[in-house]
Amino acid sequence: MARVVNWRYINKTVRNRITKFVCFAPSVFLQALYQLYFDPDMERKNVAQKWLTQAQTSARAWSFCWALLSPDKIPEVQFFGASTLHTKISRHWSDLPADQHESLRMQLLSHILHFSSGPKMVLTRLCVALASMALNLIPQAWSQPVADMVRAFQPQKPDSEDGSGAKAPQDPQSHCLALLELLTVLPEEFQSSRLAQARRGQLREALAGEWAVVCPMLRQLLQSQDSSNQVKEKVLRCLSSWVGLDVALGESHELVQDCFTALSNPELFDMAVETIVNAISQPDCQRYVNALVNLLPLVLGLHDQLKTAAQNGDMETSHGICRIAVAMGETHSRVLLEQVDHWQEYLALVNMILFCTGIPGHYPVSETTSSLTLTFWYTLQDDILSFEEDKQAVYLQVYRPIYFQLVDVLLHKSHYPSQEEYESWSSDDKEQFRIYRVDISDTLMYVYEMLGAELLSNLYDRLGRQLMDPQQSAVWQDTEALLFGFQSIAETIDVNYSDVIPGLIGLIPRINISNIMLADTVMYTIGSLAEWLADHPVMLGGILPMVLQGLVKPELSVSSVSTLKRICRECRLDLGPYAQDILTVSQVRHTTSQCMWLMQALGFLLSALPAEEILGRLHSLITPHVQQLDTLAQQEPNPANKQSIIHILGMLSSLFTTLDINRQTDGLEGAASPRLTPPQSTQNPVVVVLQQVFTLIQTILSKWLHDSDVVEAVCGVFDKSVRTLLHDFGPMVAQLSEMLGQIYSAFPQASALDLARQMVHIFAGEEHHISNIRSLIEVLTSTTLNIFQQGPRDHPDIAESFMHLHAQILKRKPDLYLSDQLDVKALFYCGILSVKFPETPTVKAASMFFTEFLSRCKDVPSLGDVLQRDGKLLTETILQAVGGGSPRSLTEHFSEVLLSLNRHCPALLSQWLKETLQTPGFPSAQVSTEQKHTFTQQLLREQTNKRRVKEIVKEFSLLCRGLQGSGYSDY
Repeated sequence: MARVVNWRYINKTVRNRITKFVCFAPSVFLQALYQLYFDPDMERKNVAQKWLTQAQTSARAWSFCWALLSPDKIPEVQFFGASTLHTKISRHWSDLPADQHESLRMQLLSHILHFSSGPKMVLTRLCVALASMALNLIPQAWSQPVADMVRAFQPQKPDSEDGSGAKAPQDPQSHCLALLELLTVLPEEFQSSRLAQARRGQLREALAGEWAVVCPMLRQLLQSQDSSNQVKEKVLRCLSSWVGLDVALGESHELVQDCFTALSNPELFDMAVETIVNAISQPDCQRYVNALVNLLPLVLGLHDQLKTAAQNGDMETSHGICRIAVAMGETHSRVLLEQVDHWQEYLALVNMILFCTGIPGHYPVSETTSSLTLTFWYTLQDDILSFEEDKQAVYLQVYRPIYFQLVDVLLHKSHYPSQEEYESWSSDDKEQFRIYRVDISDTLMYVYEMLGAELLSNLYDRLGRQLMDPQQSAVWQDTEALLFGFQSIAETIDVNYSDVIPGLIGLIPRINISNIMLADTVMYTIGSLAEWLADHPVMLGGILPMVLQGLVKPELSVSSVSTLKRICRECRLDLGPYAQDILTVSQVRHTTSQCMWLMQALGFLLSALPAEEILGRLHSLITPHVQQLDTLAQQEPNPANKQSIIHILGMLSSLFTTLDINRQTDGLEGAASPRLTPPQSTQNPVVVVLQQVFTLIQTILSKWLHDSDVVEAVCGVFDKSVRTLLHDFGPMVAQLSEMLGQIYSAFPQASALDLARQMVHIFAGEEHHISNIRSLIEVLTSTTLNIFQQGPRDHPDIAESFMHLHAQILKRKPDLYLSDQLDVKALFYCGILSVKFPETPTVKAASMFFTEFLSRCKDVPSLGDVLQRDGKLLTETILQAVGGGSPRSLTEHFSEVLLSLNRHCPALLSQWLKETLQTPGFPSAQVSTEQKHTFTQQLLREQTNKRRVKEIVKEFSLLCRGLQGSGYSDY
């Protein structure tokens, strides 16, 4: 029963300095702990936790923790006492005088003996505390910690007293388990501790030296008939913990061999698997070839147990044995391959892993083992192909047949279950199976490197027999799996020169695609062959109707639209005869994402049509959507209308992303291809359409100006068009610049700034557009400066886009800063404010702005004047950010600003550094005057070496944050 607690008193003490702790009575701790563990009120629990956490940091914590460990306390209180000990030892070790170390060690050992019978949570915390203490004392003050611990736990020693005067009961089993717990947490505490690299190396070496004491004891306990399963499990766990220290397999392989005997014990099986896998997965094991060779027969000896488990549907056992086989085969494949005297044993291991790959059942419903093996096949293949040619030929002769078997196994494992069974699977199982097939696909693609064209011929022959031989009664899964294999390889391998592809293209129309999963794979297979079809356009007539047939089926929407997009991108120059059919079928409604893909496909298609046809077909394609948009524009805004408007604008954006009449035949989607100069009398059809719908877009904006999603969708239409058309977009610059200025002045939004940045990038260098661009920039800048004057904190997206815009102006057209309408000093201060934002993208953009600003100071007098006057403020702001004002991840960007300052105004930077860093406690109280001086000298020496400046600034930032050499410096 929790005691009644005076929480008014405890809440008050939380606010007091912990130095007043000396006046606290022990009962207060008990009250706080009862409140923490038993009070249902979360607010009270939080107050208690805060108070107790403060108490743990006080000097008195070294004393009060022992009172909390008294036998008359409940386990939760004892646990807090043990945790406090660990906290003090691990974080405040330097507070304890050296002459108290021995006393603390003896008290800890005594209490561990006392709690050896439990409670387990208290025992473990005490063991972790002693382990942490050992790490602080090894090797100078405690040279043989393990040997001392073992002696302290000898069962024949007299009963010892704990710190409270109570006798610790003599219980050899409990003492043994407590010792094993202590030995287990010692390496774990080392692994989890944040240590400087040099100290970590020193401790690792010292602990590895203690293995000579640990190993014989573990062997003895594991072999002993008197050891209980509980003891043996702790032995296995202890070994697993120590192998993480890279203890030599040559010194522990006999103990690892002993672990195999535990695999026959169901209670020890899981822990034995974990231990063996950990032991043989250490890369350092490869130095001990004889030990590995001796372990190989033990692994092979598990094959019968594996087969029995697979037959009985024992997933846990088959999974565990597979883990051992894969760990041996994958980690040490090259070493074992090179043991020519043992090649048959390694071949047997490979066949054992092949059995695991093909283990009966459907992943992940009735088996979860096969996926463990896939990485092994990559590793083995890489190792075989890395040998010199004569050795490689020998290995290929042995292992190529295995890899052909592997292909058969993988295709079988990729089979879908029956439609009925598949529909009964959970969505999570279906997703796991999809990912599993992706992994199989990647493996097949990789295996092609070893088997080459023979693999494709093999797949083609089997598919041909299934589709052409009336005697074959193949189920749809067999056909789907073979197509899946083709698709896996064709996705990433150049199959253009394969002699089986024409036959495959001829076979595909023979496939009955009434089954949706088979039809999906057919579609994706066709898509994977799009490049081949581009080189063999005569084959399009036989294959395209299947794709168009798929487009009208909602359940094939994803695969058919994706395939059509690939065909339109690769084969667009040859699709003229099929254009009308494609456009007609494309009127079928699809989901939002498929609509976007479909519009991209049609953009590719229209791009390749004769110029005189494009505008007419474009009008017929988009007119229904424009009419719907017009209807929506006349209606009052509501959520349903909003989504429809955004959807239509998104489709137009997708269409204009790929509709590029000047695209080179080998151009890639979204790439800025070399331009062909169109006849002066013709206007780009996209520009014609945009001019025709411009008034409609203005109408939409007039009603939705305050909705950032709609404005972003509108800007997206023009942004995609500008990126695709580049200079062909010129006729739209004037009216778009005027509209952008108007909408931004009325309701500033980041998307308008981003679109303006794109226009600056393309048109700022063209004389007949510069006046429009200048006017737009002046309006955008004036409006944004007002936002900064009012307080930009609520608009980090606008600040980010504004910084990016002006960085682009400085890069492309710094002459715009000659205008009297641009307040350069105000822009500079906007940059200073943006650097101080907590949002990372905004800070990055501001850093980029200043880097460009500094590089142009000599060319634009107004920039130089502002730098002379306010450069010290910039330097101070950057140093403050480096010193802890911003996340460490941004240090790289700040270093670029400092490098740019040093490169373009070194004398001024030297003066500013001196003036700012002489302020006491700036940028951090953690750095001394000498360290500031060293930083200044190092920084000023580097005007070109970007990498070195990053290192200097990073090191100074760590010093400022008190993290140098802490272990955190690596993160």
